[in-house]
Amino acid sequence: MKRLAVLVLAVWSVALAGCNTVEGVGKDLKKAGQGIEKAAK
Repeated sequence: MKRLAVLVLAVWSVALAGCNTVEGVGKDLKKAGQGIEKAAK
């Protein structure tokens, strides 16, 4: 669970730093969700 929390925080920080538009936010959130799904498996 701790590993998942670190992964989510890392992805979220990259997403916030890397997106400049609403479209970019959507793409980053989609990738973050996919990362969480992979980590949960």
